[in-house]
Amino acid sequence: MAPMRSILPAALAALVLAGPARAEDAPPCHGPGASADAAPPADAGARVEVPDVELVDQDGKTVRIRSLLQSGKPVVVSFIFTTCTTICPMLSTIVSRVQEKLGDRVGQEVSLVSISVDPARDTPARLKAYAARHHAKQGWTWLTGGRGTVEQVLRGMGAYTPSFADHPPMVLVGDGAGGWTRLNGFPSQATIVAQVDAYAARPGTDPVATTAQGH
Repeated sequence: MAPMRSILPAALAALVLAGPARAEDAPPCHGPGASADAAPPADAGARVEVPDVELVDQDGKTVRIRSLLQSGKPVVVSFIFTTCTTICPMLSTIVSRVQEKLGDRVGQEVSLVSISVDPARDTPARLKAYAARHHAKQGWTWLTGGRGTVEQVLRGMGAYTPSFADHPPMVLVGDGAGGWTRLNGFPSQATIVAQVDAYAARPGTDPVATTAQGH
């Protein structure tokens, strides 16, 4: 993993995308535990247990998260909070580039999901505004919910920390059927897309997606 100083240009670009957080409600953004320097390597076959609970998306609609993440098609999951000005915008920028690379496959063959780790502040309206800053299109779902429910989801997915501002940078890529790979730190868009393609090529992937791509 590259040292943190090597990603400063990307961080500065992400700060522009993120826009200013309001001083009165912006918490400390990522402590030492969130540094990419200490990120372990990718974890293929990661242990992830998605609870069968309901969250709320950026449009205020109820979403049953297990159905969303285990729909039979690959899914890319990231964890953010909207008042973060460093790591979260960088991760969201990476996922935005994945969205651009996948093109029309997003929403048809692949799902993108970002889950807030700060549901007390991240209302659907805030998530929608944040999503717009990262050029999110249809097929990229942003989720929040009750504090206890979100914590249950984060614990099951290995993304919970006692202080949400210290949550580690990572991206989860799922096969849509319960198999997961955890990409720690700041994986490149190429790494994420390669894992998506590996899952999509497995037998038993969504036939609608396969047909749509003419495979």
